[in-house]
Amino acid sequence: MSLEENPDLTGEVELEPEPSILVTPLAPYITPPPPPIKEESDENMAAASKELATNSDVKDKPATTSEDGIFSIMYTICKKVAIVGSIYLVGRMGWSVAWLIAPVIFSVARDQFRKTTEHKRNIAKASALANEKDVILARIDELPAWVYFPDVERCEWVNKILKQVWPNANHYARTLVKETIEPNVAAALAYRKINGFRFDRIILGTIPPRIGGVKVYDKNVDRNEIIMDLDLFYASDCDINFYISGVKGGIKDFQIHGWVRVVMKPLIRSMPLVGGLQIFFLNNPNIDFNLVGALDFMDMPGLSDLLRRIIVEQIGAVMVLPNKLAIAMSDEVPATTLKMPQPEGVLRIHVVEAKNLMKKDIGVLGKGKSDPYALINVGAQEFKTQIIENNVNPKWDYWCEARIFVELGQNIEIFIYDKDETSDDEILGRATVEVANIVKRGVLDTWLTLEDAKHGLLHIRVQWYSLTSDPADLKLALQETQLLRVTSMSTALVTVFIDSAKNLKQARSNSRPDPYLVCSVGKHKEQTAMIMRDDSPVWEQGFTFLVANPENDTLQIKIFDQKTGSEIGQFAYILGALLTKKNMEIESQPFQLQKSGPESKIIMSLALRILKYANPVEENDVNEIGIGTTPPAATPAATNTNITRSSSVKSTTPESISNKDLQSQASRTSMDTPIIEEDNTLKVSSTSSSISPSPPRTPYSAALAAGEAVLTHRMPDTTSTAGEYGLGRIQLSIRYSVQRQRLVVTIHKIMHIPLDDPSNIPDPYVKLYLLPGRSKESKRKTSVVKDNCNPVYDATFEYLISTAELMQTELEVTVCTQKGFLKGGSPIIGMLKLSLNEAEISGNGVNSWFDLVPEMKHD
Repeated sequence: MSLEENPDLTGEVELEPEPSILVTPLAPYITPPPPPIKEESDENMAAASKELATNSDVKDKPATTSEDGIFSIMYTICKKVAIVGSIYLVGRMGWSVAWLIAPVIFSVARDQFRKTTEHKRNIAKASALANEKDVILARIDELPAWVYFPDVERCEWVNKILKQVWPNANHYARTLVKETIEPNVAAALAYRKINGFRFDRIILGTIPPRIGGVKVYDKNVDRNEIIMDLDLFYASDCDINFYISGVKGGIKDFQIHGWVRVVMKPLIRSMPLVGGLQIFFLNNPNIDFNLVGALDFMDMPGLSDLLRRIIVEQIGAVMVLPNKLAIAMSDEVPATTLKMPQPEGVLRIHVVEAKNLMKKDIGVLGKGKSDPYALINVGAQEFKTQIIENNVNPKWDYWCEARIFVELGQNIEIFIYDKDETSDDEILGRATVEVANIVKRGVLDTWLTLEDAKHGLLHIRVQWYSLTSDPADLKLALQETQLLRVTSMSTALVTVFIDSAKNLKQARSNSRPDPYLVCSVGKHKEQTAMIMRDDSPVWEQGFTFLVANPENDTLQIKIFDQKTGSEIGQFAYILGALLTKKNMEIESQPFQLQKSGPESKIIMSLALRILKYANPVEENDVNEIGIGTTPPAATPAATNTNITRSSSVKSTTPESISNKDLQSQASRTSMDTPIIEEDNTLKVSSTSSSISPSPPRTPYSAALAAGEAVLTHRMPDTTSTAGEYGLGRIQLSIRYSVQRQRLVVTIHKIMHIPLDDPSNIPDPYVKLYLLPGRSKESKRKTSVVKDNCNPVYDATFEYLISTAELMQTELEVTVCTQKGFLKGGSPIIGMLKLSLNEAEISGNGVNSWFDLVPEMKHD
């Protein structure tokens, strides 16, 4: 009995239903069949399962040709000889039985894995052929989306239409695979030193894609478009043959599952009422397939994962955001409406660190550590951190920026892997964050629990930037990126739409060129498709580029002939010119090509947008990036303010040190920008004294305009006392940047170090540790200043630390002398401990003189 003869078959023997399987939302759609029909269904489903397995076995066998038959016989003989030979060799050489057991275990595990995978594929194909009711009754693993999501509707009528039109769609899909996927896969394999890839036969089969549910958006949608999401599941009975380096292989049981968004835009007043379609995957779909033929014996994680990764990349290059499959349905709609990218914003992603990752490496004494790195995926955009060797608590401090074209439905997917030189990288866990939640909050700074892992945490910080067409916002964007001290960050985004070229020169005599275009901004390049035999090609392709500084960057365009590889035209456009255009854009404008014919032109559209943090910003956040605040001038009332701090300094003496909180009048700015010097003094002393103010420094606005980068000094440069304990005083600046997740400590100078022996002047230096722990990773050390009781360092140190950790951390500052260590005495002159759980450190920052106290015993 075949599946076509009985459409109620699912290919899976029905188990006895459990009471919990039929939940309330399914009740209106499912009517339990009467017992006689159920018995018949059981028999039919069992027969269908057996038939499906038989058909699968027959289908998986290659075509009965003499070449394949000879290969099968030779492969079987070689396999038997290898097994017998290995057993004989182990006995002959007197080796350990482990040399025999290990390959057996590997072979059994591999066969079990293939059987499990084959079983899942058979179930998926059976569900693709069955109707929705039988799919639910059979209780397969993948239920339709409308079962789980109340806003997703059933669409069995769509599946019936797909079944009817699939033969025609099949032809279109074969053409797409042959003309688009094949050259890209061949190029990707050639980059990995695997040449000669080509498809020999492409038969996508008779099983059409299946839609598990549809969701139509009716809120927060432009009235000129219709948006719907489709839960697409395609479990094909395809038969695809290909060649790699002359070796024949095949792909069968190709499966793909993911959410597809269909955008109908713009709505027009003439038939067909919709101007065009945009079809794309919101995120990378799940893809699985089976290798057959001559490459079957190489169906191992290495080759299989490589092919799977390349296929995912090429599907992503066609229809995973930011790439879209655009289909025009009316000549009234210009190409820019459907095909020009329209980004909504940019996500600035900071992968800070991870903790307590799994240990995957195997050492001499058992399990060692891991060599972790992270992959960040936002649609088809992928970023990779550096590899931290032999560490389960890696600190990457990695920054990247992702362009967002659809807020609702897209995710940030982060995968953490253990790098392995001898085998495939092992996954240590993954995490997913919805883009819509970040857009709503503006900033997300959190620890994520890793999925698919026994344990592990990941710390990320993500900030959302909207796009604006106001040139005045560029100054603020440039200031922010400068303060981040990350050279790869951007301030703007440029969209380029290459429409066409005209009258290109000939690269060969009496023959039109095969032109393709390459456009670049900085190190980022994009390439159009190649047009055969055309001196006036029409590309209609759009690209987006992140720009560090549009005032300095240039868009470079070059046109090449594929046959000869020669350049047949070029053009350069300074992006700063867009700042003076209306809305910072130009539309369908021709430009004269250089190094081409006298009538050669390129027609393109450009749009420039500035990155802007548009969400409401708290006062601390504004001060952090040094934007929108002007430090007030010093007031006479602040001159004689006496402020002390006991919570930040621990002394071994029984006397308590009286303190008050710092009440600073000035707003905080970055350590890289000067502010007006204040008169407030922050000292550790039980006695009060007044310190006269120092002359003010360069005004903030003038220094910022001049691009100066100087240290922040809010305190006088000198002090007249040696402190309460007579050990000297040290001037420190401490500030925590929430945006950069950095603790910045600057050691300015030390004054009045005691000199007991004029013939033994100290050689002081300063050490820093973070407590608790006092680990080697937190150790920082200044240089040694020879023979000096008033050394000046102006040394800045940074710690990568989260806000939660900062609240439980102390900074230990120790002043030592190199001479004391060489003479066998204690090298410590004085020290102090500062609690970092202070509002000023994360707010305005602290810049003060501190008294050195006697040496403390380590906790």
